[in-house]
Amino acid sequence: MSNAALNLDDDIDVSTPDCDSLDLVIRPRVKDLGDGFVVRRLLPFHKRRMVGPFIFFDHFGPVEYAPGTGFDVRPHPHIGLSTVTYLFEGAITHKDTVGSDLVIRPGAVNWMTAGGGIVHSERTPAPERAAGQRLHGIQTWVALPADLQDIPADFVHHPADSLPVFDLGGAKMQLIAGAGWGHNSPVEFPHPIWYLAGDAPGGAAFEIPADAAAERAVYVADGTVTVGSETLDTGAMGILQPECAAFVQAGAGAKFMLAGGAPYPERRLIDWNLVATDRGLIEAAKRDWQNSAENGWRNTRFTLPEGEQDYIPSPR
Repeated sequence: MSNAALNLDDDIDVSTPDCDSLDLVIRPRVKDLGDGFVVRRLLPFHKRRMVGPFIFFDHFGPVEYAPGTGFDVRPHPHIGLSTVTYLFEGAITHKDTVGSDLVIRPGAVNWMTAGGGIVHSERTPAPERAAGQRLHGIQTWVALPADLQDIPADFVHHPADSLPVFDLGGAKMQLIAGAGWGHNSPVEFPHPIWYLAGDAPGGAAFEIPADAAAERAVYVADGTVTVGSETLDTGAMGILQPECAAFVQAGAGAKFMLAGGAPYPERRLIDWNLVATDRGLIEAAKRDWQNSAENGWRNTRFTLPEGEQDYIPSPR
């Protein structure tokens, strides 16, 4: 969804405190993308580029759109990653170059794999544009394994009722992707991962085991969540201490996300909407995107989703 240029290639060491505290707390960088559409960006962060395979994490909204208004993210390319937009409220029309054309709604998972290249757009659906809507959600990007970063593009939709839902210490948890806490999501990813949405209307208390994943994070979408001795408020991401169990207490009404997985042995680069192990792959994708536009999308690497005409130019 977001198209602000990114280029964070510097690693910074992070000190390690005791198990009762978090390894790092990330406060969001707030970005206004226009027309009242504000995102809180958590990953990549200069002190923590990734959590397992998670390389990008944006929290957008809540934003109120009056009747006759909406948002339009014009077609743009991705490589080397999978994306998922998870909605708490509202609806988004997704169109891409593998033929997908559907409306994303709360609780469903729409897993787009860019691989060697995909183009997609995100817009307010016509009925919601006419009536107005409240939009609120999370978009994450998950880097593909190095040997699969150029696989064919794909898109898979999983309705909300197909995902595991279970109680975790009083919180209603939905397993978006991967495996955890004895449950398996139908969303397949070729690398150890789990990603969950939690809702705690009456509060909750639970543990995230030390061996649940090598890298783990808690993100607070609404309310407060205490991890060990530290309380996180809305918009904060807590990176858990490696090899430490974490005791979590969610305040009444809290909504939160849990993300975890194994890190990759290779470094990942991220620039614009492109992810790769090699800078040359990113620069080639930028050139190919611009060349595709200049050649009218004919016999080129990239094209536009059916019915789309406008696009976001490649950054120089």
